[in-house]
Amino acid sequence: MGHKAITRNGMLAFVAAASGLLAGPAAAQLRLDITEGVRDAVPIAVVPFGGQTTQSATDLAEVIANDLRLSGRFAPLERRDMSERPTRGEEIRFADWRLLRSDFIVVGRVEPVAGGSAVTYELYNVQTGQPLVNERLTSSDAELRATAHRIADRIFERLTGIPGAFSTRIAYVAVEGVAPERRYKLVVADADGVGPRTVVESSEPIMSPAWSPDGQDLAYVSFENKSSEIYVQRLATGERRRVSARQGINGAPAWSPDGRRLAIVLSRDANLDIYILELQTQSLTRLTTQDAIDTEPEWSRDGRSIYFTSDRAGSPQIYRASVEQPGKSERVTFTNGYNARPRLSPDGSELAMVTLDDGGYRIGIMDLKNRSLRVLTKARQDESPSYAPNGAAIIYATMERGRGTLAVASSDGRFQQRLSSESSEVREPVWSPYPSR
Repeated sequence: MGHKAITRNGMLAFVAAASGLLAGPAAAQLRLDITEGVRDAVPIAVVPFGGQTTQSATDLAEVIANDLRLSGRFAPLERRDMSERPTRGEEIRFADWRLLRSDFIVVGRVEPVAGGSAVTYELYNVQTGQPLVNERLTSSDAELRATAHRIADRIFERLTGIPGAFSTRIAYVAVEGVAPERRYKLVVADADGVGPRTVVESSEPIMSPAWSPDGQDLAYVSFENKSSEIYVQRLATGERRRVSARQGINGAPAWSPDGRRLAIVLSRDANLDIYILELQTQSLTRLTTQDAIDTEPEWSRDGRSIYFTSDRAGSPQIYRASVEQPGKSERVTFTNGYNARPRLSPDGSELAMVTLDDGGYRIGIMDLKNRSLRVLTKARQDESPSYAPNGAAIIYATMERGRGTLAVASSDGRFQQRLSSESSEVREPVWSPYPSR
């Protein structure tokens, strides 16, 4: 998509695009490529686990190593450089691994048990020989990849102090084919792009996916009935319900922190405004009332205010409205002539957005305490930022050789990777919360 000039007509076009009228890929597995790595990434060796053969459906050590590599913070040792392959701590000759300049080592083994497998893994500091983690997990064969992600999460947290997010998922909009044979899909995959699953498919546009706070539902906009309607779909069962099909535009759903309400965009009086929809009762509360285009709501972490994009000052900027006092709002962004698509960090301290910087639309992050804005990305058409639930990374949409693709950047800007599909385009990524327990 191209971002539009700052006019009211341009803003209307911008709203349509940002709401999801953009092509995205089919349920083909995404390919991950590191485009900018961290120079001081921590060397770590993840040794192939004992009890696994080359025919094993899931190579646990490979999944763990890939997770750590793709976090940008670690540089796993290549297997061809491993001179030995211990599976237990007592088998590790730390002097040998110090020669390979690995700071840490992970060893493990898989043993069959009733109903699946027992996976034991150990993490050691190579320099001191100190054991850092020793854990045994049980898993069904079908859940071995999920178990590997859990192990990577725990290793990441033990070594960085930040909870891992490898066990989470991403959702994105996908489009394959060309008009008039296009197919629109809403796809959910693991955070590394593996295991894509189509949630819903249509010959009409699907857009604006949003995760519920417990990660069990997706809200989204569908044009399957030739007009915009908002649906909520339970991922485990596929059950879905239409929650808004009011006359005019129904768009940009955003979940409240308690999961009971959606902030949505409606055009009930021929003007785009933010409303709050009570899902159980279907009652509506109008949040914005100015003669301006107000769109792209994002709830504060305490549920007492909503950030949104508005052109009320003549160009798209970000504002914050009080949920308790509808109609009352304040401007948040003043740096740059264009700021849109606000997305709050998990701890509520930062706001990611699309900002116009040096002639390009890029992902920026604003510190909400001092209102400083730093630009995270470098491309010309970046959009749709979404934080990982640990706040360490942001997934967003970008363009590569004229095709839509996804990218992930660490929130400090030191690491970037691309998730692309060879068969189609991808748009509107959203990172899930942590799985509910």
